[in-house]
Amino acid sequence: MDSVKQSAALCLLRLYKASPDLVPMGEWTARVVHLLNDQHMGVVTAAVSLITCLCKKNPDDFKTCISLAVSRLSRIVSSASTDLQDYTYYFVPAPWLSVKLLRLLQCYPPPGNQRRALRNLGCRLLASGGLQFYGAPEDAAVKGRLVECLETVLNKAQEPPKSKKVQHSNAKNAILFETISLIIHYDSEPNLLVRACNQLGQFLQHRETNLRYLALESMCTLASSEFSHEAVKTHIDTVINALKTERDVSVRQRAADLLYAMCDRSNAKQIVSEMLRYLETADYAIREEIVLKVAILAEKYAVDYSWYVDTILNLIRIAGDYVSEEVWYRVLQIVTNRDDVQGYAAKTVFEALQAPACHENMVKVGGYILGEFGNLIAGDPRSSPPVQFSLLHSKFHLCSVATRALLLSTYIKFINLFPETKATIQGVLRAGSQLRNADVELQQRAVEYLTLSSVASTDVLATVLEEMPPFPERESSILAKLKRKKGPGAASALDDGRRDPSSNDINGGVEPTPSTVSTPSPSADLLGLRAAPPPAAPPASAGAGNLLVDVFDGPAAQPSLGPTPEEAFLSELEPPAPESPMALLADPAPAAE
Repeated sequence: MDSVKQSAALCLLRLYKASPDLVPMGEWTARVVHLLNDQHMGVVTAAVSLITCLCKKNPDDFKTCISLAVSRLSRIVSSASTDLQDYTYYFVPAPWLSVKLLRLLQCYPPPGNQRRALRNLGCRLLASGGLQFYGAPEDAAVKGRLVECLETVLNKAQEPPKSKKVQHSNAKNAILFETISLIIHYDSEPNLLVRACNQLGQFLQHRETNLRYLALESMCTLASSEFSHEAVKTHIDTVINALKTERDVSVRQRAADLLYAMCDRSNAKQIVSEMLRYLETADYAIREEIVLKVAILAEKYAVDYSWYVDTILNLIRIAGDYVSEEVWYRVLQIVTNRDDVQGYAAKTVFEALQAPACHENMVKVGGYILGEFGNLIAGDPRSSPPVQFSLLHSKFHLCSVATRALLLSTYIKFINLFPETKATIQGVLRAGSQLRNADVELQQRAVEYLTLSSVASTDVLATVLEEMPPFPERESSILAKLKRKKGPGAASALDDGRRDPSSNDINGGVEPTPSTVSTPSPSADLLGLRAAPPPAAPPASAGAGNLLVDVFDGPAAQPSLGPTPEEAFLSELEPPAPESPMALLADPAPAAE
């Protein structure tokens, strides 16, 4: 009979994935949940797989499985390898079932997220006049038992291995990483979060590439928790060393992601400096992403504006080809909006333009800043107006049409700022290469600017060419581009819910970012194990349900709490939980170089 139950559960799982409308929801639900109490471990394993799939679409119908899953997990975790001889894999009791149970518990939202959701909804009151929370193990005994299980797994991870076989370490680590995923999912136990961070820190220098990768990946999520952020920061030196010395490009990228996630005002300069240094030798495939992250961190945690300007100009110098328009647009907006940095920016960009090899993006930034604020450094003979013009014009013929058009606008600005350069600039505009240029935009600008400088009076010229007004305050376009590059699931990680209250955003001090719930990034599904949720299933006929009831013969377990409409509504507010590295059990090979 046990084999029949097991086969029936697995068959039903396949049917549900293939055609959900064939599987009814109703009277047999309690019996499926009750299979978690079966004495046969094969039946329990098949039942957990089935319930995990079904509860993703109908969490209320299966929420009574939480206490049964915790109870079963507790018995497995506290058992010795000799207690479950038929289901012990290299001295690890029932590793597959343990991972499945931990994954099942992640299908239900943590209590903290429910409370935040209720607050966002205005704390809707139920008919009873009070607030009710559901989904996660609210019962103190069940929750306490679950915490004990998680602590036991973390304690066992510190014990010496019982076997030197790779299968033993794979099974043990699979349970450990799934446990850490559940701890991160609940995000409500500071002690467990810190212990999980410390355990992952030990893997950062492990000889196995897979473990180093997974540790960095999980710590990226831990860095966004207010309880474990400080614990993650203690490993900054190890992460920086991984960024410098790792041979595997995927591990180096995860190290860069973790540095970005752990950054705050206390370590921003160190992290930005290390990322700039890494950018000089970084793989071409990830350079643009590194550039965006450096630009965001430099703006968000700048202690002074001169450091921000220096950082962006270094960024252009090191990786100019990967600096998008959003990056240098942003530095121009900030310099324009801040009077106290304009002189320093003009001086710094003037010095940067003197380099023998100067990237075109540097010319664009220099052309704009000197055209607007070049008068602030004109008193120095080394940066007099003629010197500024000569320096910019020496780059003119090496640039694209768009950059040359920008430089022509800078020249007409110079005529307004520095009347002594008028004759020289008019000579450039009268040149046949400008008035008869094959490009219509350049030709039109040359003709119009020449006419404007010749006909307009000084007052009219000053009015037309007055300094640009401040830009309106708005969300950084750099952050928006990084979100698009990383995918929609990474929004919360980039927004970083533990926003530093002492942070000082440069552009007006206010950088509104979309408010999101704490959703794990796609990279949190470490080995691509997440299965897509099945489509909605309409009620099936009673005949099919009766057949299933006959197959799952046994006493039905009645749920202690019935689902309420409020619970059904709130359950849809929670994001899916991240999956973890069960594939370690089957693939001990290191990540691809």
